[in-house]
Amino acid sequence: MTSPDTAALVLRIIVGLTLIAHGYNHIFGGGGIKGTAGWFQSMGLRPGIVHAWMSGLVELAAGAGLIVGFLTPFAAGAIIGTMVVAGITAHRTNGFFIFRPGQGYEYVLFIAVVCAAIGILGPGKASLDHAIDIELDGWVGAAITLILGVGGAALLLATAWRPERKPADATKA
Repeated sequence: MTSPDTAALVLRIIVGLTLIAHGYNHIFGGGGIKGTAGWFQSMGLRPGIVHAWMSGLVELAAGAGLIVGFLTPFAAGAIIGTMVVAGITAHRTNGFFIFRPGQGYEYVLFIAVVCAAIGILGPGKASLDHAIDIELDGWVGAAITLILGVGGAALLLATAWRPERKPADATKA
């Protein structure tokens, strides 16, 4: 394997395992799916239960897809979409750094950018995509990854994100 193939494998495995753990936590961790649904609902994602299940299942499936290198730009794009939604709904107003859960956007930005790089780089030779002759890397991989990720996030936010509006301060003119 060449160095780019090894780099792709390492990135796919680490990001894939991270997202599987994240998806598992959304479904089974802490307050379970009901706790995740309540949290999502409180951020304005409606209905919260649908978004909790979809987030958890997408993270599990896309993480597994990355690990084995199957339809890699689609898996990477799904993760980018999830990270963009999380960045906008949960982290954007908290600054860059994430020292505690629910704070800055550095984690979601980092995961999204690494997934964009994976989409461009391609899965490498140690992947199902390579084994079954799916070649979706370079500009094609980048386009699929970014359109699916950013476009999917924009569509989800436009159709399902309804944050509560804070009442205007009556003391201000």
